[in-house]
Amino acid sequence: MKSIGVRLLALATLALVSFCPATARAASDEVLAVRVDGPITPVAAGYVTDAVRQAEDLGAPALLLELDTPGGLDTSMRDMVQALLAAKVPVVVYVSPPGARAASAGALITFAAHVAAMAPGTTIGAATPVDAQTGQKASDKVINDAAAFAESVAAERGRDTGFAVDTVRQGRAVPAAEALRLGAVDLIAADRPALLSSLDGRAVTLADGSTVTLRTAGATVTDYAPGWARQLLGVLADPTLAFLFLSLGTLAVMYELAAPGHGFSGAVGVILLILGFFALSVLPVSVAGLALLALAAGLFAAELFAPGIGVFAAGGAIALVLAGVFLFEGTLRVNPAVLVPTALIVGAGSMIAGRLAWRARRGPPVSGAGTLIGATAPVTAATDGGTDVHLQGAWWAAESADGAPLRPGQQVRVVGMDGLRLLVEPVDHRAGPDPGEGEVPRE
Repeated sequence: MKSIGVRLLALATLALVSFCPATARAASDEVLAVRVDGPITPVAAGYVTDAVRQAEDLGAPALLLELDTPGGLDTSMRDMVQALLAAKVPVVVYVSPPGARAASAGALITFAAHVAAMAPGTTIGAATPVDAQTGQKASDKVINDAAAFAESVAAERGRDTGFAVDTVRQGRAVPAAEALRLGAVDLIAADRPALLSSLDGRAVTLADGSTVTLRTAGATVTDYAPGWARQLLGVLADPTLAFLFLSLGTLAVMYELAAPGHGFSGAVGVILLILGFFALSVLPVSVAGLALLALAAGLFAAELFAPGIGVFAAGGAIALVLAGVFLFEGTLRVNPAVLVPTALIVGAGSMIAGRLAWRARRGPPVSGAGTLIGATAPVTAATDGGTDVHLQGAWWAAESADGAPLRPGQQVRVVGMDGLRLLVEPVDHRAGPDPGEGEVPRE
């Protein structure tokens, strides 16, 4: 009887636990925080996805996503929304600090959070899609799709669907207080401690249907620390840096071609180009922008090999500016402040490199067989087996260009080459020492 009683008590306890909200403090008391500050790109999406996975592995009571973004790519935004909707830990999106915004794609990411919070002085909305090439409002088909997506995400989290649709169709944006009144967000908090205090005791429902009660008052916040590869990728995946890497890398390679030396400028140029193309591999680029970039490189190369009054360089500079304008899709843009100065620097550099290359082609040879023509040297040996001369630190086989006899010690001038044999003529026709006298000994 005692055994049966124990079993019944255990079953009752399990049943009670199964119907009570879970508490997200079982594995860890540290809230994991991740910050997205800038455009929503594939790198940012990977950053957030990794943070969600780490929070799940750690059993964190919550993942805090601090957001300040002008928007970004639709595909990257959808990847982030999917990660938040499927998260096995509560996700809190906090639009901060004061003055920040969750615009365009950022608005939909905020809607996808279990708890959406904003700092005073922040804004949310303006999610109308734009055409990547023209920057104008996208087609009705694209807008309808985006509006339906915003509505479904807002409905999933119990938010005001009317406002979600208006942000897409009308580009509506509101401040934090209005967003709270409309039910687009859940609370307003001045800072992290105030946010954690406001979150404490809230119950949220996860993707698997389980209910979790947040216990965050006074919780420790640990900032997400990505691996070095992810950090490096985050630094490189910047439109302005990519543009600078490609532009300056092209200039460095041109200088190496114009004035070959120890290869330093060439090595630097190749490294910059590799970094630039790596950045392009993780950023959305347009075909028109790539074509303009290739045109700019071609015109700069033409200036290098056919220097004139700078027409090719000027055309390349114009093409480079246009490439910077059209190279990236969505809201990603090269900083306008660097476009024209960079194009002018590369254009002027290509003109200088072209002049250097022109002078190098017209100047006397500095290496190779051409440097031997006209040089004088002493005959070191003249026998029936042939004639040798000592020139530029080496012994050369030689023969008289006009058939005149040569003697050891006689000064001769190189007038040509026959393979590896020098064709020489006496500097003067005065006879040298008798054979056997004055031979220059070989080492």
